[in-house]
Order: sequence, then structure tokens, then C-alpha cells
Amino acid sequence: MLNFRIALATLAVGFALIGTAQAQTPEASPTPAPAESAAPAGAAQAQPASGAEMTEGEVRRVDKDNKKITIKHGPLKALDMPGMTMVFGVKDDTVLDKVQPGEKVQFQAEKIDGKFVVTAIEALR
Repeated sequence: MLNFRIALATLAVGFALIGTAQAQTPEASPTPAPAESAAPAGAAQAQPASGAEMTEGEVRRVDKDNKKITIKHGPLKALDMPGMTMVFGVKDDTVLDKVQPGEKVQFQAEKIDGKFVVTAIEALR
């Protein structure tokens, strides 16, 4: 009976170590590798201080009165969100002066206090 308990304990420790080793593999890491950048070759891509990726989109509406911007965008990997058209708040309302409806942009969005907010944006020229 004692040998059975020792074998069972050894097996449990072994499985725990395997799980720990798998959690440390690059495939399990939630941070994307730099090689996964969506920027065209040779193009400089702005990276905000937080390290989140910039996403391309098209401005559909700028609402300066309510400090909101509507963007048709591709997938937002950092927010685990598919591409869609949606309304974002803005962290700094001066970004609303940088873009116009119909303009292609690169932007970063974050979830702040439960709301999706554009924290950086730049027009693609």
C-alpha cells in the first residue's frame, strides 16, 4: 500500500511539472512576437509605450461634441476582438483633430474603466 501511495504521489508531481513546463513555452505566451507585425515591409510602425499593436482602420465618423470616433477596423488582437465598425471613446480629445471621416488610419485601442478607448491614432498617407 505504501508503494502505491509513493507511485501515485510521484505521478502527480510529474504531471504538475509537465503542466508548468508547457505553460512556459512560447506558444502559450499571450504576447505576440515582433515578427507578427501587420505593417508592410519597410514601413515604420508607431508603437505606443504600452507595447500594444497598432491596428489599421477607416474613420467613419468624428464626434467632437461627445469625444467619440467611429472606426471600421480589422481585428484588435490586444482586445481579442474581431474586425467590425464600432464607436470608441478617446483618451485625449485632441486626436479627433488629427483625422477626418473616410481617412485610413492606424490606431491603438484599450479597455479603460470598462470602455473601449482610442489611445493613439495616426493617419496613413
